[in-house]
Amino acid sequence: MSQLKITQLRGLAGRKPNQRETMRTLGLRKIGQTVTRPNTSTVRGQVDTVGHLVSVEEVE
Repeated sequence: MSQLKITQLRGLAGRKPNQRETMRTLGLRKIGQTVTRPNTSTVRGQVDTVGHLVSVEEVE
């Protein structure tokens, strides 16, 4: 299964609570932090919620 490399690009100040919780669920807390997650529909939905705050790359 492929993986998604997710990097936080923008801060969470002034964001809606659901966006903050989604970032925490993904494991992102700081600008520039990168995590690797499996490419599942659940993770894709989370990325769609905070897509304006992160960059996503697919890695194998």
